[in-house]
Amino acid sequence: MPVLYLVLPCYNEEEVLPETAKRLKARLAELIESGRCDKGSRIMFVDDGSKDRTWEIITELFSNNECFCGIKLAHNRGHQYALLAGLMTAANYCDCCISMDADLQDDIDVLDDFMDEYAKGCDVVYGVRKKRTTDTAFKRITAQGFYRFMKLLGVDVVYNHADYRLMSRRALEALAEYKEYNLFLRGIVPLIGFKSSCVYYERHERFAGESKYPLKKMLSFAINGISSFSVKPIHLISNLGIIISALSIFGMLYALISKLTGFAASGWTAIVASIWLIGGIQLFCLGIIGEYIGKIYSEAKARPKYTIEEFLKK
Repeated sequence: MPVLYLVLPCYNEEEVLPETAKRLKARLAELIESGRCDKGSRIMFVDDGSKDRTWEIITELFSNNECFCGIKLAHNRGHQYALLAGLMTAANYCDCCISMDADLQDDIDVLDDFMDEYAKGCDVVYGVRKKRTTDTAFKRITAQGFYRFMKLLGVDVVYNHADYRLMSRRALEALAEYKEYNLFLRGIVPLIGFKSSCVYYERHERFAGESKYPLKKMLSFAINGISSFSVKPIHLISNLGIIISALSIFGMLYALISKLTGFAASGWTAIVASIWLIGGIQLFCLGIIGEYIGKIYSEAKARPKYTIEEFLKK
């Protein structure tokens, strides 16, 4: 039977963590009893530099039951880095691992389905939402638009999949070969290849606490995903430059013909508006280029993605 690790990044989750631990402990026991995983399976919480009692709760859980283990990062690094820290650590002990959020929004009742797909030989199993009825209209429209836009840019992402997934040890070892500093795991994992499948589930409301992904972080995450996996925005800038140059030539021809035929008007408003428009487009294009240059700067420094301060495991 395979050794399974459940990996959960946590940031200020003191309100939900006791209930999460209680439910996952019961589900893990059921998985072990059904023969889907070994009794050496564990639940791993990764504390991403929380400022509340999250690490204290993880320490208490570890002391009271050997099925829990914990990682404490030296400081807050963000969800993707905390998740990677858990995955890379779990890879040393497990045959497969399942990553999920700590807020109980991911449906733990489908863990059996994940393990069944693994037993069929799948190295990667994606948790895919059936629908987004629990989201606000704004979040639903923007999220679906993001997935479509990523596909348009040629990025291989799984539609309506976040970070609820199973990965075998072989897939985790392959993931370790991807050294980029700017992490977007939803785009990296499909690049690994290997046999994969999907498990469909209903996403629940958050059990307690507040979302750790407000609009600002969501936008930053989306921009990081786009710029990490596609250079098409740079190509669009080149095409935009060609189009604007062509329009400028037509504009000059129109102005020259108007002058020669005596129909020239003052046109101050049009001139000012066109200057502002071109200036705005230039600044926007420079911003896109700057985003890519910033990524090159981050990658060139090759700093550690995370630092583990403490690791609890029995």
